[in-house]
Amino acid sequence: MAILSDHEEPQQKQQTPTSPSSFSFNTVLDPSNPLGFLDSALHFLSQKSDVLKNNVSPLVKEFKKRIRAEEDSKKAEEKRRAEKKKREEEKKRMRVPNKGNGLDMESHSWAQTQQEVTITVHVPPGTKSKDVVCDIKRKSVKVGLRGHSPILDGELFETIKIDDCIWNLEDQKTVSVLLTKFDRMNWWKSLLKGGPEIDIQKAEPEPSRLSDLDPEIRSTVEKMMFDQQQEQLGLPTSKEIENESLLKLFMAQNPNFSNKNPNIHFSNMNMK
Repeated sequence: MAILSDHEEPQQKQQTPTSPSSFSFNTVLDPSNPLGFLDSALHFLSQKSDVLKNNVSPLVKEFKKRIRAEEDSKKAEEKRRAEKKKREEEKKRMRVPNKGNGLDMESHSWAQTQQEVTITVHVPPGTKSKDVVCDIKRKSVKVGLRGHSPILDGELFETIKIDDCIWNLEDQKTVSVLLTKFDRMNWWKSLLKGGPEIDIQKAEPEPSRLSDLDPEIRSTVEKMMFDQQQEQLGLPTSKEIENESLLKLFMAQNPNFSNKNPNIHFSNMNMK
């Protein structure tokens, strides 16, 4: 006969073992890559709770946006500093121009205006023109003596006008080369590309000459200069002289006209 006991041993609930790695967050923050850490954190939260994912996600996106903006701003600032440093280094390498707005080198020198470049190449005394080699092209120049390596040879800083360029031998010891700039408004930083550069901000333009001006502008300037001089001497200006000539012509053509009306002043009339 079986005896039933009133005491029943409680049944132990079986628990599913959980992998510690599925609940742990082991990502380490790398200061150089904060966005990577945020991505890992968001991924971890999305696996554990949709609520957290929905609440945290917008905040993370905004934070990412700010970090990217800061990184872009930082890169832009670094670029500006690098460019400024480069300009300062280039300026340090630049030389002060000579009196001719060029440079004096050991074997040659050069000077410039905004229209022309003059090169002076030193050759042995007694040199003859037939011994000189001078090859001028639109973008290059070569000067030297026959049978010897060129004294000056390279690509010009800017393009020139071939038809307006000349060279000559002076005192049998100096070759002078005159180059006409194609762009007659800018200063050259150097004679040859890759050569020593000058600080063009220290270049001094020569005073403008009337002969260099446009004919119409030249006429206007000459008239202004004449009128100014006449006024200083207390003499009639060009306009007054012109009116006086017109008056004489008018009187010659109208001999019966009498200029006794006090209200008429021919000197102040434009009779064109």
